[in-house]
Amino acid sequence: MPGPLLAERPTLPGLALLVVDVQPSFAVPDAIVDGIRALSRTLHTVATIERHDESVTPFERQLGWKPAPDDESLVAADHIFVKHGYLPPIELIDHLRARETERVYVCGIQADTCCLAAGFMLFDAGLRPTLLQWLSVGSSLDRSADLGARLWQHHFGSVLRSPHELNLSK
Repeated sequence: MPGPLLAERPTLPGLALLVVDVQPSFAVPDAIVDGIRALSRTLHTVATIERHDESVTPFERQLGWKPAPDDESLVAADHIFVKHGYLPPIELIDHLRARETERVYVCGIQADTCCLAAGFMLFDAGLRPTLLQWLSVGSSLDRSADLGARLWQHHFGSVLRSPHELNLSK
């Protein structure tokens, strides 16, 4: 089991929250985990977890680093998808389309790499990705997520920098 699942609850139609790689292998500040957990109570929530499989993605061989092979999500979600590289699995897109999702709020680890890769995949699938910067951490190049936010703004035109900007309607 890749992590805890959320109980059935009313959620807003057309909207989803994608939590990217919020797991023990990464140093996720408690305030971010708590903020994501609070938001997940109101939105259909999907999460990815990065698990190491060198035969799929050469993290250790190429980068000298690897995530754990058995991490679980630190945030409960309606559905959790295991991935072995930067991109989410295509099943995540299929799941969101089956739910008639239009906008996907994205948060989590490495706003400038893993979250950005998810953003490209969502955008190419015709969904509207929006980065929640206050609930995201950047890579080791920029832990503030400012670099990621600039890349998101440039490529997708949609970044929310604080919870006050979040309007939970389509």
